[in-house]
Amino acid sequence: MDIQHTGRMMTESPSTPLAFASDKEPLPSNSKQNSSHTFSKSMIFIFCPLDQEEIISKILQQHSIPHYINNYERVTEGADIFHYESKRLSTEQKEFLIEKIKYGHLVEPLIDFLDRKLGYTEVELLNSDYYLHRKSFSILRERKKDASKRLTDILLSVLIAIPALILGIIAAIAIKLDSPGPIFYRQKRVGRYNKEFEVIKFRSMAIDAEKNGAQYAKKNDSRVTRVGNFIRKTRIDELPQIINVLRNEMSFIGPRPERAVFIEKLEQEIPFYRFRHAVKPGITGLAQVKYRYGETIEDAKCKHRYDTYYIKHQNLILDFKIVALTIKTVLFGMGQ
Repeated sequence: MDIQHTGRMMTESPSTPLAFASDKEPLPSNSKQNSSHTFSKSMIFIFCPLDQEEIISKILQQHSIPHYINNYERVTEGADIFHYESKRLSTEQKEFLIEKIKYGHLVEPLIDFLDRKLGYTEVELLNSDYYLHRKSFSILRERKKDASKRLTDILLSVLIAIPALILGIIAAIAIKLDSPGPIFYRQKRVGRYNKEFEVIKFRSMAIDAEKNGAQYAKKNDSRVTRVGNFIRKTRIDELPQIINVLRNEMSFIGPRPERAVFIEKLEQEIPFYRFRHAVKPGITGLAQVKYRYGETIEDAKCKHRYDTYYIKHQNLILDFKIVALTIKTVLFGMGQ
C-alpha cells in the first residue's frame, strides 16, 4: 500500500511550548524534517477526522503526551497507534490502520488509552456514537451485574448497620445540642433514569441555609454548623442514606445524586452530563474519593470525568478500592 500523505505533528501551541512527560529533547517542529530524530517510547500516533485534530492535540498537550496526528511516515516499528471517531475516518486512514494491525501494532480507541493513563474519562472527546457502540457501556444492559450490585448493597447495609446506628445516635444528640432545627435533612435529588427521590442526611447546616435560594456547598461554608463541619469531614452526615439504599433509590457506590436545579445548568456546559443517571447514585463514589468538594462548573466537569469512568469500568475490585478510600476519609476526617 503506497500512502504519500504526511499528516500533521501536533506538539505545541502557538504561545506555549509543550512539556513532555518523558522526553527532555524537544520534538521536531515539522514532520518532514529531522528524520534522524529518535523518539521516546511514549510517542503515540493518532488517526482521526481532520476537524478533530485541534481538540485532540489540546487535550494531549494538557497531559504532556508526545504525539503525532494523522502522520503516516513517522510510524515506527512497535509504535502505539490510536484512532478517534473511526466511523468517520477516510478509506486511506482505515486501510493504513488495518495494515498496521496485520503487522502486530497495537491499534485501539484513543479514549480507552486515555482512560488507562489518566484514571478518568476525557468527556470532551465523547460523542453519541461512542455511547452507542462501545462495549464498555454494555455493563448497563447486563441484568446479572445489576442484581449482583444490588445484593452487594444489601450485604453492606447489614454489615455496617450496628456501627452506623451507634454513630448515628451520637451524631443526632450532637446536632440537637449544637443548633436549633431538625436532626435529619431531606432534599429532592435526581436518581436513576432521571427519577427524583428524597435523599436523607444528618443536618449539617443552619436551618436558614438556603433563604437566598439554591446554591452549591463550599469549602469553609459559613452556613455549616460546628457539628456539621465535623460530620461532613468524616462523612457521618451521609449515614442515613443507608435508608435510601435499602429503598433501592441509591447504591453504596456511584455518582453522587445532584439537584434538578443544578443539573439543568450543568448539562448545558458538560457533554452528556445526564448519562450519570444511567446508574443509581451512590453514597460514595470514585469522584468523591479522587476529587475535592465541587464548587464550580469546572469542578463538576472534573467529577463527571470520574463518574463516567466508573460507569464504564465498574467492577468488584474497583468498588473495594473506593470503599477503602472512603474508610480512610472517615477515619482521618479528610472530607469537606
